[in-house]
Amino acid sequence: MSSRPELLAPPEIFYDDTEARKYTSSSRIIDIQAKLSERALELLALPEDGVSRLLLDIGCGSGLSGETLSESGHQWIGLDISQSMLNIAVEREVEGDLLLGDMGQGLALRSGVIDGAISISAVQWLCNADKSSHEPKLRLKAFFGSLYRCLARGARAVFQVYPENIAQRELILRSAMNAGFAGGVVVDYPHSTKSRKEYLVLTCGPPSLTTSTPKGKEEEEEDCCSDDDISDDRENHTVRFSDRHRPKKKQKVAKKGKGREWVLRKKEQLRSKGNVVPPDTKYTARKRKARF
Repeated sequence: MSSRPELLAPPEIFYDDTEARKYTSSSRIIDIQAKLSERALELLALPEDGVSRLLLDIGCGSGLSGETLSESGHQWIGLDISQSMLNIAVEREVEGDLLLGDMGQGLALRSGVIDGAISISAVQWLCNADKSSHEPKLRLKAFFGSLYRCLARGARAVFQVYPENIAQRELILRSAMNAGFAGGVVVDYPHSTKSRKEYLVLTCGPPSLTTSTPKGKEEEEEDCCSDDDISDDRENHTVRFSDRHRPKKKQKVAKKGKGREWVLRKKEQLRSKGNVVPPDTKYTARKRKARF
């Protein structure tokens, strides 16, 4: 099995003209992108009122995921860091408006204008430091903070992600939570190595806004997670958090020094074992003054 793309090179370099064309011409990838985009759109849970929404496709690539949005009757804006990918999207005459940009530097969009956002296999790229100036935590903070501002209140954002490990998933979740989002991770087919997919489902709104994280497929018969804080069951069915407010960490209480009674008792124990112990005096267990 080949290495993960994000570990081989930065996205703007990895997806050059050759790789971008190869990616877009693969019937297998086209089919996978369509299914992932349809599921992301389903998790967006947009009102079924026939009204066209303005959606954001982050890491849109050559527009494969955007086609699903167009087919559903929505307008969309696509953002990608690879010029080669966007060039192919233009060749394919996709219906969305395309923007060249690095999501790790924030989204330059007006506040509250986006009705929903999706992203397919892109957000985990922010967890890598491709340049000496890159700090994953700061890039995730800039991304989620700007996304929160440009989304309409109550709107959702759904990201299909491939976290490399639990720590990476936790980093993404915490960054989203700190930006003000509520929601969690939905895992489809958790017991399947081949079909298992993770979706970060976020809702943009005040902390008082009640949200419920959808369940993953093949998960209807049991609910292994609570809605309190972040919880991750051992089979990775669903990870949820209620809102951005976390209980404050308990402050460490400085331990008090050992008292005279404890020292005397300890010395008696040592004597009973035959150890040589200094005699008890009025200075036993007394704190020494600092010498200067």
